Amino acid sequence: MTTPASGPSAGALPRRTPSDEPVPWRTLALFVPYLIVLVIHLVALAVGPATLVYPTKLALMPALAVGVSVASRGLARRARATIALLLLALAFSWLGDGAAWFFPFLADELPAMLACFGVAHVLYIVLFVRLARGARPRARLPRWTLVYAVWWVAMIAVLWPHLGALAIGVALYGLVLGGTAAAASLGSRATALGGLLFLASDTLLALRLFLPGAADVIGDVAVMATYGLGQFLLAAGVIAVLRRGSA
Repeated sequence: MTTPASGPSAGALPRRTPSDEPVPWRTLALFVPYLIVLVIHLVALAVGPATLVYPTKLALMPALAVGVSVASRGLARRARATIALLLLALAFSWLGDGAAWFFPFLADELPAMLACFGVAHVLYIVLFVRLARGARPRARLPRWTLVYAVWWVAMIAVLWPHLGALAIGVALYGLVLGGTAAAASLGSRATALGGLLFLASDTLLALRLFLPGAADVIGDVAVMATYGLGQFLLAAGVIAVLRRGSA
């Protein structure tokens, strides 16, 4: 979620754990245009011009999708389903980013944003489960991911009195958000960090939106920086894992 308008399946990985391997530089290089758009967006948020904020925000996910499309060239045909899930997750994230623009007929963009990002998180969860089963059919979540269950309970306890009619929606969204962060640990260290940053971004935004006084200390730059880097690490990390699996 981002600031409101203000054979073997899944890539046929080798039977090994990729978590100790970094994202290759050649893969990272293909995402430079996305990172440039992200930097421009963050600078616009911090110092202006304000006219660049929304256009660059709407350009983020398309730029990331282009990077994924280029970086996935040459992968085995069996990896296509995983790439399709990734591109769909980015597409729904894009709808969430631009909820005010895509759904102008709604009085409040927040429910549409929650719904779009909720779908994106479900797609991410399916993606990482599929990815893990392609490498290790009996793959399980690391024990440390239980921290995300603790996070969910703590966030609901803090925010519930302030959520009003959105309480159930936010609680459900928190479940799939934590699910993405946990499932991302099944990919690699890069994807695990990406899931954590995505969760951090939405945690900051939820506090900013619903907790009285939090908006005075939590800025848009922190929300969008963690979101942008989280999405980047999820996407680039998935590509890197697939490339190692097809090597």
